[in-house]
Amino acid sequence: MGTQHRITTQMDLLDNKGHLIEPGYATKLLWNYDRTKIKAGWHRIKEWDYYYILNEDYGITFTMSDLGYAGMHAVAWLDFQNNTTTQVDTLSILPKGKTNFPSTSTSGNVSFKDKKIDISFEVHDNTRIIKISCPNFENKRGEKGLKGELRLLQEPEMDTMVIATSWKDKPKKFYYNQKINCMRAEGTVTIGDHDYKFSPDSSFAGLDWGRGNWTYKNRWYWGSASGELNGELFGWNIGYGFSDRSPASENMIFYKGKAHKLDEVTFEIDTTDYMKPWRFTSNDGRFELNFTPAVDRYSKTNLWLIVSEQHQTFGHFSGHVILDDGTKLEIKDFLGFAEDVLNYW
Repeated sequence: MGTQHRITTQMDLLDNKGHLIEPGYATKLLWNYDRTKIKAGWHRIKEWDYYYILNEDYGITFTMSDLGYAGMHAVAWLDFQNNTTTQVDTLSILPKGKTNFPSTSTSGNVSFKDKKIDISFEVHDNTRIIKISCPNFENKRGEKGLKGELRLLQEPEMDTMVIATSWKDKPKKFYYNQKINCMRAEGTVTIGDHDYKFSPDSSFAGLDWGRGNWTYKNRWYWGSASGELNGELFGWNIGYGFSDRSPASENMIFYKGKAHKLDEVTFEIDTTDYMKPWRFTSNDGRFELNFTPAVDRYSKTNLWLIVSEQHQTFGHFSGHVILDDGTKLEIKDFLGFAEDVLNYW
């Protein structure tokens, strides 16, 4: 079993030498992030916001990132009725932090615009607003042009997954991350002449909010799901693969707005075929699920400094999880995703 060191009080993230003051996990955004305290060149600082919004028929994901020497921005449409995905992405050159990502997930706005994508993320109290326009988008059905506005509703007292860890052999490198699950989503995405409605009773969203000073090569495994179980908000965040996770893992179950901490979770994947079933198992027996992929959002990028290969598979989970108090929850065909990503950035 891991240490699972929990942080419960507000503190600065970094000391004056650029080291993490206290690695661990929390259920609120308790570490204060200050980009000016990072002891690294602009090309090593990584900042990003990633959102997913899903229902049983379709979904959409949004990415904005500033990697120092490049910014990567993308929108991906997921059609679960036809098991297809369509993505448009674009790069900005040498943003060097000028994308102006906020230092906290609880306030602030960020936006990007070029000929391919016009995208913005706004935070207003407990509501997140995503606006998108992508005139050259064309999905697999031949519908052209994508635009929309979505509102994500976050319950004010709900727990989230927050983790701060460093690399054991490079203590100035760090990973600071918050995952917000189980947000209800509402709004409309229009593709061509077709309106795709997202209703808060059936559409759920998650946020991956990250800031850090990273090493160049990393491979990670991440899984997330958000929805309702037995009429209650339910979901999870699982992941591992980079940085020193001996202080804490990022594995959590969320039920009725409360986090239930897990120790280690292992992804069992046939990497010769990502559409074959996956298996998830935990060392404490509290997360035992099978996963049937429906769509593989696969992408491969090779731009000299930036090399990335990603399999983000969306589908359904079945099995069981066990809460902190021993309550066993049976899961059947619960929508979510899991991914295997290798990045040089």
